[in-house]
Amino acid sequence: MNLRLTIDGHRIDATLNDSATARDFAALLPLTLNLSDFHETEKIADLPGRLSTSGAPDAAEAKPGDLAYYAPWGNLAFFCQGSGSSDAGLIILGHVNGDSERFATATRVTIEAAS
Repeated sequence: MNLRLTIDGHRIDATLNDSATARDFAALLPLTLNLSDFHETEKIADLPGRLSTSGAPDAAEAKPGDLAYYAPWGNLAFFCQGSGSSDAGLIILGHVNGDSERFATATRVTIEAAS
């Protein structure tokens, strides 16, 4: 599924993978979320509810531009830098196609399904 993210008036494309967790996330769209910095590695946001983790791998290592769900906290993460190791409970949902550096200063994002 293709997504359109809007940060500070700038549109960025992203693509979700075909996992059960990504499909569960897509069902929540459209969303506008407030972002918080987490260790200058990622921007995180609370979701309105928990996502399915059915069939998800035990651990994943995030790369810059990855969109992920951190199941233990139930939040969404946009990675500005890689995580550097496999994190238990981290489920990669997709990837930003382009200007992921914009997340470094972002405080709010709108996420919509793109046609």
